[in-house]
Amino acid sequence: MAGLLVTGVSNGVFVRVEDAMSGTKRSDIRPGMKVSIVLKKDQRTGVRTTGIVKDILTKSPDHPHGIKVRLESGQVGRVKDILEASREM
Repeated sequence: MAGLLVTGVSNGVFVRVEDAMSGTKRSDIRPGMKVSIVLKKDQRTGVRTTGIVKDILTKSPDHPHGIKVRLESGQVGRVKDILEASREM
């Protein structure tokens, strides 16, 4: 469930757990993965485009709006969901 956010208290410590496969962590994304992205032109509407990651463009380890990638189709956008961990090559 991408986008899962759980907050609470565990042993007196405030805990916040986010779904690791939401597309905001660079370490979760690899070339060959099937992902859902939002293109720059679709940011207002949130329309998503599905494809296979060719290149990871974001250099930082995380980004609050999603890691920027280039799909095999050449389209560039920010990852919103990871749909499949990898595909057969």
